[in-house]
Amino acid sequence: MRRRSFLAALPAAALAGPAFATSRAENANRDRPDVRIGDRIDGATFAGRSAAWGIHGAAATAHPLATQAAIDMLKAGGSAVDAAIAANAVLGYGEPIACGIGGDCFVMLWDPKTRKVVGLNGSGRSPKGLSLETVRQRKTDKGMIPSYGAISVSVPGAVDAWWSLHQRYGKLPWKDLFAPAIAHCEDGAPMVQNTAFYVEASNRNFSRSKVIEEIDNFKKVWTRDGKTPREGEIFRNTGLGRTYRLIAQGGGRAFYEGEIADTIDRYFKRIGGWMTKADLAAHKTEWVEPSSINYRGVDVWALPPNSQGLVTLQMLNILDEFDVKAMGFQSAAAIHHGVEAKRLAFEDRARFYADPAFYKQPVEWLLSKDYAKERARLIRADAIAPMVYPGKAPSHGDTTYFTTADKDGMMVSIIQSNYRGMGSGLMPDGLGFMFQDRGELFALTDGHPNVYAPGKRPFQTIIPGFATQKGEAMLSFGVMGGDMQPQGQSQIISNIVDFGLGLQEAGDSPRWHHDGGMEPTGEDLGQPGVLNLETGVPDATKAALAKLGWVMKPAPGGYGGYQAIQHHPGRYAAATEMRKDGVALAY
Repeated sequence: MRRRSFLAALPAAALAGPAFATSRAENANRDRPDVRIGDRIDGATFAGRSAAWGIHGAAATAHPLATQAAIDMLKAGGSAVDAAIAANAVLGYGEPIACGIGGDCFVMLWDPKTRKVVGLNGSGRSPKGLSLETVRQRKTDKGMIPSYGAISVSVPGAVDAWWSLHQRYGKLPWKDLFAPAIAHCEDGAPMVQNTAFYVEASNRNFSRSKVIEEIDNFKKVWTRDGKTPREGEIFRNTGLGRTYRLIAQGGGRAFYEGEIADTIDRYFKRIGGWMTKADLAAHKTEWVEPSSINYRGVDVWALPPNSQGLVTLQMLNILDEFDVKAMGFQSAAAIHHGVEAKRLAFEDRARFYADPAFYKQPVEWLLSKDYAKERARLIRADAIAPMVYPGKAPSHGDTTYFTTADKDGMMVSIIQSNYRGMGSGLMPDGLGFMFQDRGELFALTDGHPNVYAPGKRPFQTIIPGFATQKGEAMLSFGVMGGDMQPQGQSQIISNIVDFGLGLQEAGDSPRWHHDGGMEPTGEDLGQPGVLNLETGVPDATKAALAKLGWVMKPAPGGYGGYQAIQHHPGRYAAATEMRKDGVALAY
């Protein structure tokens, strides 16, 4: 199983001291299939580490400094929400290849007072002044919305999501939550491996793009003498530190009204974009009702569209019709049935998932056991379905998932993203962050539920995960990375429920990732698609899948990024992703 990575694009800049290799050419030992994880005394041999245990609280993020910030907030008497916000602010500095205040945010949390799973949709809308006609005029040769530039930018929802969470569940002063991130922005910290790798890729991608209105602001922050920082080099982002100070002092709405909004408004006027101060001021976070299905005694929860969260539930509903445990862990039969369930569920994703303010999804029908039985009957154990209908969805995205838990029993499952790579390539003057490119995920076909419209939220790939059992919080988890997210979530749940794996083992287990079918953007990736397998999948399993007819290939970096906290009576277990740079801590 290859260590680390997950999809495309990334950060870097102020340098100091010797650095480590980040490219394949610089590291002769990067690809060594003959070298595997060392012997373990106990636990699964494929696990990269064991879970972290504690009784007072826990945090698992994709960056060590973010996890430390979360634990510091918990030890200071903060709630799991306080810890999550502090961690997210640090991630915006240390992992901007995946997230930041220019992106969106979705949350599910366990409220110990109401004993309910609560949902929050922190996604932004397209600019009111950008018409469908204008978007179509700028479509790519394949008829899609460009990945980069102002045409792909939608209103960032992250900061207002933090503000809404803090207003309801925060315990510490708002300004205190930004202190760790501000210190790192101003003092600097060594660049971690994934961030260094992906920022170099972003620099290449942005430099080659012919549609980004300007990249000078990116170059100023993320390059020195034309080069991006390497692993271990000190990076500072004083512009982002100043922006965080304005938000810390002015509250969450300071991002959408006042100096920051004025700067954003002037920036888009200068480069010929469409977002305005009015678009920012109109943004509001929405509290939403999560949906759930029961998978072999475990209630698995997801957010409704415009998120793709229901895909996880549809996949598990279909798999619930089969005895996956009897098929065997990492067996060809288990993987084949999982992939076919994915193909069927993703067809519905392409057809029915969109902004509910513009289209009413048949959620009850999609999640019904009767419909799952109907779809399961289409799966054959001895053959691949040549075609499945009605469609599929995006296969690329950069996102960060993290989770926190506190002494009172609150557990926060939170995911935040810039989408593809670092985002649109556009950074407002002097503010130190990049705008997301979520607008790329609209369709351009008349009558499609996800067709572009002014003031509309695009289809969203980012989904937090949550599970309960017998009315008690059980698992806060996520697997980041575009269309890998529901595929990864279903594999985590199956690993724990069907095969009895521990929290860390469930994430370190080799994964599969399927590409193919139609996307909600209208792009056709072909049928029956390609099955990507991590190198740790057993050779006998690969041979059996090939005999079934699956076209297979490895996809280094394409298997997502996992973080999780599991609740046990009186204690927590926390796990992190061995494919990334994260740390899980509990105390």
